[in-house]
Formats: sequence, structure tokens, C-alpha cells
Amino acid sequence: MAPTISSLGLDKLSREERLAIAQDLWDSVAAEGLSQLSNERKDELLRRSEDVDRDPDDGVTWEEVQAKARALYRS
Repeated sequence: MAPTISSLGLDKLSREERLAIAQDLWDSVAAEGLSQLSNERKDELLRRSEDVDRDPDDGVTWEEVQAKARALYRS
């Protein structure tokens, strides 16, 4: 049987702790998926990475995205 939130004791963690674990899980799945990307998608990710390297102040940080999402959630 697959582990559950309760069987792993995750239901006893705070909301912030569960969100951090969810992010870690997502990151681990995403990292495995990179090897399965098409060349076109890999090229696009490389292009975007190079854009950030050229102008790191263009765009918003992940922290800003999270803060905006949390503010919207609270509304």
C-alpha cells in the first residue's frame, strides 16, 4: 500500500512545513523529468536561462511570485 499523509505523519506538520515538503517533492519530480524533455523544450529552457544571466533584474523572483500567490489566497 502506498504511504499516506497520515501514515507518514505529515498531517501533524504546520502548513508552512507541508508546503516546503510539497515544494521539495515537486522539485525532485521535475528534476527527473528534465531528461525526458524534447530538444525543443530543452533549448527553450536554455534560452530563458541565458536571458536571466544577461539581465537578472528583469522579471520577478520566486519569492515575489509566492508572496503574490499567498496574498491572493488570503483575499
